[in-house]
Amino acid sequence: MALSPAQARAEFGATAGYLAAASMGLPCRGTVAALREDLAATFAGERTPVDYDEAVATGRALYARLVGVAAEDVATGSQTSVLAAVVAASLPAGSEVLTVEGEFTSMTYPFLVRPDLIVRAVPLPGLAEAVHDGTTLVAFSYVQSATGDVADIDAVARQAQRHGARTFCDVTQAAGVHPVDAAKFDLTVCHAYKWLCAPRGAAFLTVRGCLAEEIRPAQAGWYAGRDVWGSTYGHTLDLAPGARRFDVSPVWPAWVGAVPALELFTSLDVAEVWRHSAALAASTLEALGEPVRRQAIVTLPDEDGARLRALTAAGVRASGRAGRLRLAFHLWNDEDDVERVVRALHRARTTA
Repeated sequence: MALSPAQARAEFGATAGYLAAASMGLPCRGTVAALREDLAATFAGERTPVDYDEAVATGRALYARLVGVAAEDVATGSQTSVLAAVVAASLPAGSEVLTVEGEFTSMTYPFLVRPDLIVRAVPLPGLAEAVHDGTTLVAFSYVQSATGDVADIDAVARQAQRHGARTFCDVTQAAGVHPVDAAKFDLTVCHAYKWLCAPRGAAFLTVRGCLAEEIRPAQAGWYAGRDVWGSTYGHTLDLAPGARRFDVSPVWPAWVGAVPALELFTSLDVAEVWRHSAALAASTLEALGEPVRRQAIVTLPDEDGARLRALTAAGVRASGRAGRLRLAFHLWNDEDDVERVVRALHRARTTA
């Protein structure tokens, strides 16, 4: 039986008022314990690089399970932009990349630095309709970082298939809080340090099977070899099959900490996490007299940062993005957090 958000909350420490999962997730107790054990073993001279292969393999398998693809379709990395750059480097000159206005730059800069590509941005609600026969790739986020808006992924996938375009989706702001089926896309990318609560440095790229041979692994190194420890020297290229050819050498402690976090999230019903988080966000907006939106990230106008300062003074950890206050509700939040936010913002409004 899957853990409920309330049960999973016990796996975290002091979370009261923490509404910044969209910026950085909190480590679970398992992650903290694993990192402490690994650091102690390293301090004692008891670790070798080979020892971390198991953590990477386990992390790959757990993430594959979480997003509904085979482990051989998952590559491991350390940053969203680096993995996106591999996708960008594979496109022929003159390709049109369709993206979203206000998209996170890790999903736009890798394409924009190539002057021989056509990059076109449209508002999120019109993304599916903007796909046409000349579109090569649709690159977008499942959940927008700045607003929390959720893409109509079925419509985008349907239109992309109709026009022969590939889909490349960043699920960083979705995986762990919203159900994700990576099999719906040709490619996805995820950095697990936000809603999946892993240490920064554990990231994933999913590649639909047939595409692995079409994309050039421009960042290939020894960890992309068929036999990792037999690929450390020489001039004979022998890359791993499947998505593993896109692996980069791991940030070792990140993977030690990522495994307990991924174990926790694969034990959850993520759809229930979404219902829980979106309901808290909706309650907050309703109490503030704002239009209700059922999504885990909600934002409010805050050009001068006054609202963010008021919450910080009240002990609430949130974030500011694009001139707006951003609140991110996750499984550890509850109605007490809603009350904290509403009370602090009402007080700020009456004293302004």
